[in-house]
Amino acid sequence: MSRAAIVTDAIAVGAIVDEVRGAGQGAIATFIGTVRNSSGTRTVTGLEYSAYAEMANREMNDILHEALALASGAEIVAVHRVGKLNVGDICVIIAAAHPHRAAAFDACRYTIEEIKKRVPIWKREQYADGSTEWVEACSDAVHNAGATT
Repeated sequence: MSRAAIVTDAIAVGAIVDEVRGAGQGAIATFIGTVRNSSGTRTVTGLEYSAYAEMANREMNDILHEALALASGAEIVAVHRVGKLNVGDICVIIAAAHPHRAAAFDACRYTIEEIKKRVPIWKREQYADGSTEWVEACSDAVHNAGATT
């Protein structure tokens, strides 16, 4: 079963991988995005993700349908966390299973790349000097479709 979700709780990697695991799946490719401690030359102490949840869920599900069309027979789970996160926390996971590794990798890569481009999720970085900054909003195409900041 493939699914996409925006969540507020910590992401359980093993549970996500188990969702796509199956007797007919010979490969599972994963992408796990974590909060890093730097952005350019600045030290990051944490961040906050915010999303237009209804639109984000709809867009993530559209992306999964596209990825499944590219990799027939795949199972994909895509989960993105919102809220306040600490350095090292998992913010996004994509798990894609397929009978063959190339298709699993292709489905995983397509899903994360399209999420980064199209899903209305915003990130506010918190820096060691106490300042914050909103960065990496989704593409203008999504903003033009009705998302607001």
